[in-house]
This record gives sequence, structure tokens and C-alpha cells, in this order.
Amino acid sequence: MSKVAKKKDAKAPQVSPELYAMIKAPIITEKATMGSQYNQVTFRVPLDASKPLIKRAVEAVFGVKVSKVNTSVQLGKTKVFKGRKAFRSDSKKAIVTLAEGQSIDVATGV
Repeated sequence: MSKVAKKKDAKAPQVSPELYAMIKAPIITEKATMGSQYNQVTFRVPLDASKPLIKRAVEAVFGVKVSKVNTSVQLGKTKVFKGRKAFRSDSKKAIVTLAEGQSIDVATGV
């Protein structure tokens, strides 16, 4: 490995795998997209994720400053299809408000 490559690797921020696991996917719906005018981005997160952990994960993975995190848990529903009962899983989403002047382009991916 050359010296130039070593220097680039040393400057890159170290993001642990647990922080990557905190952000499952961005939610791209009409309602979530409307939050962009208020500098908000919505992500699907694990049920056991806490607000401080979500904040650390978004700041580390995307390199932005987060000012506020709101979370919402949607309980799974019981559905019936062709006479068989099935149960949808519970899900949790995090609405992350970014600091003024910060932005995340969720269309490009991580």
C-alpha cells in the first residue's frame, strides 16, 4: 500500500458496523418527502434503537449535524388472506431534523 493510500485511510472517519445497522433504509413516500422543506429526513430503524444512538449513526454515516430526532413505532396488524391469518411485523421510523444548511441526498444511498 502506498503512502498516499495510507493517509487517505487515516483521515476517513471510522464508522462501526452497529451504526450502519441503525439505519435500515430511507423512507421515500409523499409524506416523508414533504418533510424536506423543514430539513427533515425519514429512516426506517430497528425497534430497539434509541434517539441518541440514531443521532450518532446519522452523524457518523452521512457526516451531517443533527439537531433533533423524533421516533414513531407502528404496531403490526393482523391480516387475513385466503382464509389464513398472518401478522405484519412492528416497525419503527425516525424523523431526523438536520441543522441549518445541512442536507442528505437519500437517492444516492450510503
